[in-house]
Amino acid sequence: MANKSSTPLAEAPARSSSGAANVPPNGVVSTTTDLLSSQIAPDFDVPALSVETLSEMYRQALLIRQVEEFLLGAAEQGQIGGAMHTAIGHEANAVGAAAALNPDDYLTCTYRGHHHGLAHGMDVGRAIAEVLGRADGFAGGKGGSMHFVAPEHGMMGSNGIVGAQVPHAAGLALASQLRDEGRVAITFFGDGALFQGVMHETFNMASKWKLPVIFYCENNRYSEMTPTWRTSSVGEFYLFARAYGMESVQIDGNDAEVVHAAVSQAAARARAGEGPTFIEGITYRLAGHMAGDLETYRSADEIEEQRRHDPVLVLRNRLKERGASDAHIAAIDAGVAEAVAEAVAFAEASPWPDPAEAYTDVYKN
Repeated sequence: MANKSSTPLAEAPARSSSGAANVPPNGVVSTTTDLLSSQIAPDFDVPALSVETLSEMYRQALLIRQVEEFLLGAAEQGQIGGAMHTAIGHEANAVGAAAALNPDDYLTCTYRGHHHGLAHGMDVGRAIAEVLGRADGFAGGKGGSMHFVAPEHGMMGSNGIVGAQVPHAAGLALASQLRDEGRVAITFFGDGALFQGVMHETFNMASKWKLPVIFYCENNRYSEMTPTWRTSSVGEFYLFARAYGMESVQIDGNDAEVVHAAVSQAAARARAGEGPTFIEGITYRLAGHMAGDLETYRSADEIEEQRRHDPVLVLRNRLKERGASDAHIAAIDAGVAEAVAEAVAFAEASPWPDPAEAYTDVYKN
């Protein structure tokens, strides 16, 4: 399958619900909230993946969706302490990237990171237990939602400080380079992180030293509750990286097959010693910024329009296009529902940590 760009973004201003061109006051055409991610296309060929690979991506995306829907409900019922952010609508960025990388590659991400951990193989029951603050969680319930960590799966930590995980990934990439390990580091961040100084310091260093790192911006068009066209003088964020001599591309982040192609190419470049790549995956949050978000900054119509390109639906439809039967898809659906139910039961049965555990893991033994 070849999936090529037909209309450059700069030639196609987004439209508001009234049909009027939604162009920011400075005249910069931005990836506004009126633009579907499917209206973004890479300018490179996207190889068709097998039904087997697409089926596994669909299974993972659906599992992530159902886990996060459970967690969102639990948070809204007061069962989860602290802030809890879901990636409902971002699933393709995680599953497409994970399928393109090696099991021993490194991963860092934001506090919106459940989907990345699960896509990289974290046990579902232990992941849910961690968010619920239970002893069987990956960090004994101490990390919670915002600090997922599982080095055995390459998950080197999600981070609650905007942009902080990006230099961590560069450090991991540097270690791989110095040890000649052939391992790639990928780091995920939101569009709002691009205006942190540490981002640009890291871009420059990574490009200068040709580090094997992939910078992946999950651009959901909102910096928390503020549309990004209100915060940025640049409409297409992938162009930032080119100032540092870095390869960069803007893609449909809601199409796992496209994500897989982009990350595969970036990883091949990194392993060949050609340095970093910046990927801007255009996506959308179908839930609020965090549990309890009243979402007064966007309309129900906007969210419903974006559901037309729901990444889980995109994968389901792709499977049908490639000849997968309804029975095949139904079997995946049933398997996911059973797996999530078992994981929830495990997590809810997990004990609370012993209070004395508050004093362990503070210092390295």
